[in-house]
Amino acid sequence: MRPEILNPLFGETQSLKGVGKALAKPLEKLRLTRVKDLLYHKPSYWMRRKRVQELDEADVGLTIIAEVTPADYRSGGPRSPFRVQATDAQGNYISLTFFGRNTGWPKKLLPLGESKIISGKLERYGDELQMLHPDVLELAEEEEIALVEPIYPLSDGLGNKRMGQLVTQAVVLAPQLPEWIEPSLLETKKWEGWHKSIASLHSQEDADNANRLAYDEIFANQLAFMLVRADNRRKKGVSIQGDGHLRDQIKLPFELTGAQKRCISEIEGDLAQSSPMLRLLQGDVGSGKTLVALMALLSAVEAGYQGAFLAPTEILARQHYEGLQKLLTGLPVNLAILTGRDKGKIRESTLMGLANGSIDILVGTHAIFQDKVQYKKLAVAVIDEQHKFGVSQRLMLTQKAESTPHLLAMTATPIPRTLTLSQYGEMDVSRIDELPPGRQAIETRVISDARLPEVVDGLGRHIASGGQAYWVCPLVEESEKSDLAAAEERAAALKLRFGDQVGLVHGRMKGPEKDAVMEKFQCGETKLLVATTVIEVGVDVPNASLMIIEAADRFGLAQLHQLRGRVGRGDVKSNCLLLRGDTLSETARARLTLLRETNDGFKIAEEDLRLRGAGELLGTRQSGDAGFRVATPDQISQLISAATDDARLLLDRDGGLNSERGQAARIALYLFERDWGVSLIRSG
Repeated sequence: MRPEILNPLFGETQSLKGVGKALAKPLEKLRLTRVKDLLYHKPSYWMRRKRVQELDEADVGLTIIAEVTPADYRSGGPRSPFRVQATDAQGNYISLTFFGRNTGWPKKLLPLGESKIISGKLERYGDELQMLHPDVLELAEEEEIALVEPIYPLSDGLGNKRMGQLVTQAVVLAPQLPEWIEPSLLETKKWEGWHKSIASLHSQEDADNANRLAYDEIFANQLAFMLVRADNRRKKGVSIQGDGHLRDQIKLPFELTGAQKRCISEIEGDLAQSSPMLRLLQGDVGSGKTLVALMALLSAVEAGYQGAFLAPTEILARQHYEGLQKLLTGLPVNLAILTGRDKGKIRESTLMGLANGSIDILVGTHAIFQDKVQYKKLAVAVIDEQHKFGVSQRLMLTQKAESTPHLLAMTATPIPRTLTLSQYGEMDVSRIDELPPGRQAIETRVISDARLPEVVDGLGRHIASGGQAYWVCPLVEESEKSDLAAAEERAAALKLRFGDQVGLVHGRMKGPEKDAVMEKFQCGETKLLVATTVIEVGVDVPNASLMIIEAADRFGLAQLHQLRGRVGRGDVKSNCLLLRGDTLSETARARLTLLRETNDGFKIAEEDLRLRGAGELLGTRQSGDAGFRVATPDQISQLISAATDDARLLLDRDGGLNSERGQAARIALYLFERDWGVSLIRSG
C-alpha cells in the first residue's frame, strides 16, 4: 500500500479550490490530474520585468512595466491590427497593438485619457515603439505585477496566473518527506531537502533545486531496476545446456556475423546459469536479431524444454511465425502460433499442445499471457520490440512456468549508451553492432517539397516497373496548428493518380482493419502504402524498395532511421526520399545531413540525443511504465551514475529497504510510481 504521507499528493486536482469541470479539461490535457503532477509541472522559463518611468529605445527587447495614457485609436481595416496610441508621463509615444477582429475589447481595456499600467515586451516597429497584447492593470494594481515570474506550459482555457495559483495550493499541501539521498552526496551537491526544493522550483530559478528533484526520479528508477534484478537472482530457474543437434541442422545461406556469434555466446552463458536470464538484445534494423533469438529458443528445445516468442502485434507475430518456419524447415521442431484471432478448435488444439509439451515453440501476441495458456516446461521467453511491453507484462510471462523462464527482450530501436542504463537498468545488454554481409545500404536523398510533382512521377515509374513503396505522413488529419499534409488527404490525392493500388493505414484504425490493409500490401495487391508512423517497426515487405517521408524535417533522427528501415529488405537496391520544407532550422538540417551520410543506427541515436534530447527515445520506455516526467535527457546523462551508485549503496551497505534511509526510499518508489519495483519491495 502507498504510504499515508503521500496521500495528499495523489489527491485529484479537482479537489483544489476553484477547479471545476471547465478547468479540469485543460489540466487533463497537460496530464495534471493529481496534486503531485502540479508540483512537478516545471516552469518553461522565468519572466523578468523592469519598471520604468520613461519609455526608452535602450529598453527594446526587454519586458517592462510602465504607466501610459491612451491618446488615440487606429485601425487599418478588418485584417489589420488594432492600435491604441498612448504616451508615457514624458510624452513619449508607444503603440499598443492588438490582433483580432474584436476592437471593443482593447477599447474597454484602455479608455482614452485614463492612465493605466502596462506590462509586456518593448519592440521597435518602423519609427515607433510598440508592445503586442500587453497586460493592462489599474494604477493601484501595479504592485501585483511580479518582477520575476515563472511562466508555465499552458493549455487553452488555463492562463499563467491561474496555473500559478494552483501550483501554490499544491505546494501548501505537500508534506515534509524523509530524506532518501545518501547524506554525504547531499552535502557534496549542496542540495536542499525535498520540500524546500519543490517549493523553490516554483519561486526562484535555481538549477540546483531542479537537479535535486530530477535526481530523485532517476534514483527511484534505478532502485526499482535493482530490486527487479535482485528478485530475479533469487528465483529458481533451469540451467539449459543444449547439445547443438538442432542448431547445427539449420542451413543458412550466409555466415553469421562476429556480433551475432558474440551475442549468442553471451546468451548461452546466461542460459547455463540456474538463475534466470534477464537480457536485452539491441540490434539495428536487419542485423539478424531474430536468428540470435531462435538459437536461444532451440537451446531450450534441445534440452527438453519449451520456448515462447512474443510480438506486439498480430501481423508481426504472423510474420515471425512464417520466418521461423522457413528457418526450421526439415527440423523436428513443432512450431505453433497463438493470437487473438485464433478461436475454436484451432485454439483448443494449441492450448492442449502447450500443456502436454508437444508444442516446442509458441509464437504469439499478448494472448499468450492469458490465464488459460499453460505451458508444460517453458524455459525461454523472447519478447520482440520490447518497448511495447511494460515490465509488469514481462513478469506475467515469467510466471507461466514452475521455474522462472530465461527472458530475452529485443529492440530494433538503437539506444544511446548514456540512456540504456536509465531505460533497461534491470537487464544485461547485448549489442549486434554490424550488419550481415551483402545487405545493401539504402540510398537516402533530401528533396524540397516544392518538387513534389517530380516525386510523384518517379513513384509512378517505380510502381509501373513492379516495385512497391511507402509514403509516410506525420498526421492523420489536418489541424489549425499545422500545415502538414494529412495522411487521409495524401492518400486521396494519390488515389486520383494510382487508383486502387493505394492503401492507407493509421493509428486510429482498429486492429483487424489495419491488418487487412497491411496484408494486401504484403501480398502485393496494393503497390503504395500511405501511412503514419504506425509502420515504424515490424513490417517486412521485401518487394517494397522505396520510402518517401513527407515533412521529414519534423521527425527525429531515430524515428526517421526506423522508418527508412522498412525498405532494403529484398535483393533490389532501395531508396529513401526525405521531403523537406523551404526553411530548415540548423538542427533539422544537421539531422537530415547525417541521415543521408550514414545507415549506422547507433551513431544516429547518439547524434539524435546530442542534437535534440532524447525525444521519442525516452518516449519508447515500456508502455504502462511511469517514464521520466521530471528528469531531462541532459540531467539523466549527468546524474545517472551517481544515482545508480547511491541505490546500490542503499541495498549493499545501508541496510536495504528496512533501514531508516530505506524506508524513505520506499516513499520515493511510490512517489514516482515505479510499480514494477514496488511489487518486489516486501522482499526488501
